[in-house]
Amino acid sequence: MASSREPWLLENGNLKGLSKEIRHGRTAHNMSSSSLRKKSHLTLVSKVPCRKLRQFLANLQEVILGTKLSVLFPAIPLAIVADCYGFARPWVFALSLLGLTPLAERVSFLTEQIAYYTGPTVGGLLNATCGNATELIIAIFALSQRKIDVVKYSLLGSVLSNLLLVLGTSLFCGGIANLRLEQKFDRRQADVNSLLLLLALLCHSLPMLFRMSGASDAVTVDPILQLSRASSIVMLIAYLSYLVFQLFTHRQLFEAQEESEHDENGGGEEEPVIGFWSGFIWLVGMTAVISLLSEYVVQTIEDASDSWGISVSFISIILLPIVGNAAEHAGAIIFAFKNKLDISLGVALGSATQISMFVVPLCVITAWIMGIKMDLNFNLLETGSLALSIIVVAFALQDGTSHYMKGLVLLLLYIVIGACFFVSKTPLNQLSTINSGTKAAIDTIFRA
Repeated sequence: MASSREPWLLENGNLKGLSKEIRHGRTAHNMSSSSLRKKSHLTLVSKVPCRKLRQFLANLQEVILGTKLSVLFPAIPLAIVADCYGFARPWVFALSLLGLTPLAERVSFLTEQIAYYTGPTVGGLLNATCGNATELIIAIFALSQRKIDVVKYSLLGSVLSNLLLVLGTSLFCGGIANLRLEQKFDRRQADVNSLLLLLALLCHSLPMLFRMSGASDAVTVDPILQLSRASSIVMLIAYLSYLVFQLFTHRQLFEAQEESEHDENGGGEEEPVIGFWSGFIWLVGMTAVISLLSEYVVQTIEDASDSWGISVSFISIILLPIVGNAAEHAGAIIFAFKNKLDISLGVALGSATQISMFVVPLCVITAWIMGIKMDLNFNLLETGSLALSIIVVAFALQDGTSHYMKGLVLLLLYIVIGACFFVSKTPLNQLSTINSGTKAAIDTIFRA
């Protein structure tokens, strides 16, 4: 089959040695995003006489037009133009959010393409680090501008969105679409993710409880910071252990649904559609564009909050995760319609675990390196919302079966939490206000 393809598909060498083992680099994230992809027709491209130009056009068609979300790509140049020509900041914010939606799906596509060449282990590691690249990049830019509240809100929102909105919608839609079928899933994978989420909850709760223990802030600030950094190191160790568990010792727990999905779709070997170096270059380029749009989002989020009359907490916790991960979320819901709940659970719980156990502690360590005092104290309201969400999800998944009522309860819980942060009017980032006041005081002293 490979011999009938164009030469650009073989730019990294002969692909005949690829076996079905190469598919093991795919995760539920990849399979979820693949549901939004569309087959590219290269009839016209194949007639281009110049080989280099033909290869470039083929890659361009596969990467840019190979997704149903390609209609959102024009938002990227529009966001850049809006920023360069001084358009209203809320417009820059909105266009940047829309532009991030297809980019997140394309990063998943490109990591999957690279995984065909690197093998299942490296492919799994790529997915483990790039699966939530958008959230990580936004968090890093917010940290660089010392907007710690935005970092905490956006990461908390991603966890809540995956646990309640994505999982709830998947279980609800899957239950409605399969009323006469008994919906079952492999509880073992859900148990592992639930344990890690409970560990993350403990690491978030202890700094908050330490702060509420009765001592003054002046006494507890440094111990809370030290506890948060130590807990972050523990969380990263736990996440690395989880990767070993997922990729080596208990790989079969995470592959069973993927194998059945592949067999039902025809059982033939899959092949990459772009070469290794092309995929790598495109991945670097996509990451650079995500970085640019993430910078726009961080810079304009407070302006959007003021203009729309919506608190920064609501925008960060509700709007950012919904728009930024729309492709992955839609894919999880599509597989739930097909009664493939293992994939839907892999997307929702896998993303929540990755953010809680990898992205959040990595941000704390990065802030430590940058000399910024970021801790794991997400305050009482935020930590309480996280705790209730994790506990409810753990109870909902404990019996290995599903129906639409479980999904409805999760969705209603998400709506109540969203309403809570909507009425919590915090138009400006508290930390930014403190920093601005401190800077103004210092400037006044030097002027005197």
